[in-house]
This record gives sequence, C-alpha cells and structure tokens, in this order.
Amino acid sequence: MSRQSFDTQDKRSNKPTLRPLALFTSCYMTLAAVGTQVTGNREFVFYLITMLILIAIVLMVHHRIVFLTSQLWALSLWGLLHMAGGLCPAPSSWPIDGGQGVLYSLWLIPDLLKYDQLVHAYGFGITTWICWHALSYQLQRHAPAWPFPSSGRLTLAAAAGMGFGALNEVIEFIAVLLLPRTNVGGYINTGWDLVFNLIGCLIACFLIRWHYRHRKH
Repeated sequence: MSRQSFDTQDKRSNKPTLRPLALFTSCYMTLAAVGTQVTGNREFVFYLITMLILIAIVLMVHHRIVFLTSQLWALSLWGLLHMAGGLCPAPSSWPIDGGQGVLYSLWLIPDLLKYDQLVHAYGFGITTWICWHALSYQLQRHAPAWPFPSSGRLTLAAAAGMGFGALNEVIEFIAVLLLPRTNVGGYINTGWDLVFNLIGCLIACFLIRWHYRHRKH
C-alpha cells in the first residue's frame, strides 16, 4: 500500500468518527471535573489539567501522522480508566492497598494484581502501539509498503513506550511535590508501575508482530 493510499483511507475512516469520540471523552472529563469538586480531590485537578494538555498534544500529532481510529479510542479509554481509578470509590469491604479507598488502590487479585497495575500495563501497551505506528509512518515515507516489525524496530517502539511511562512517573513525582496529599504511593509502587509498563510494552510488541504475520497470510 502506498503512502498516499494509506493516508487517504485513514483520514476518510477517522474523520467521521471523531465526533462520537470527542463526545465520549468530553462526557467523562466533565464528570471527572464535577467529581473533583464534589470530593475536593486537589490531586485530580492536577491530573485533569495534565489530561487536557495530553489531549491537545495527541490531536496535534494526529493532524500530522493520522492515528488509527482504534488507537484514538484506546487512548480515550485509557483516560477514562485513569479518571475512574482516582475518583470512583471502592467499597470498604473490598481489598484495598492502603491509601485512599478508590479503584486505584483496589486489589483485583489480592497481593498479586492491582487495578493501578492493570491500567499501567494497558496504557503503556497502547503507547507502544502508537509509537510503532508513528515510527512506521515515517519509515513508510521512504518505502512502498508498510514496514516489517523487526525486533530492532519493535525494541525502539517499546523503549519509547517505556520512556513515556517514565515521564508519567515524573508527573506523579511533581504531584507529590506540589500537593500535600496524594495517592501516588512510594518507591515500591513506582517500581511495580514500571514493571507493568514493561509488561504492557512487551505484550504490544507481540501483538504487533502477530498482527503483521496474520495479515500477510
């Protein structure tokens, strides 16, 4: 597939579906803003502002690269999981890992898997997928076909995904410095966040390679 045909198909397929995506995202962002006011959660005021900045950046990059519709929806779902994780209360009878009684502190599998860790794996898996898409888009400018997801190229995509994961930890660290009380957690929590970021990145690389081979056959 040539670059021109790819761009044309992608733009035609994405533009009609951006309105429902924008409506979906706007709805949960509005609900999250109301939730921060009702609960007095200053931490999530910080994250709401960060989310708005990230949405603006994604739209600017999308204008140049043209993300797949599925990628934009996946990003929006990640935003929803993040907002719900920090604002939706978890019943007191559910297993909570200290901190605040919200979904982010919830053990999905006691002492093995938290909601927070699952969101990290999902989110930075999606980030790796998008980094691969951006890398492929640039490589395809100099070739007639969509590039093969070699181990080296996938390593670059995964490294980019991990880099954005590290940036997320920097943002959380800034929140800890600026706000008197957060639900970020300590060093162990940060370490597990990075581990699950890596798991998500590796799963994304496996699925990218699998999809390429499946499509070729």
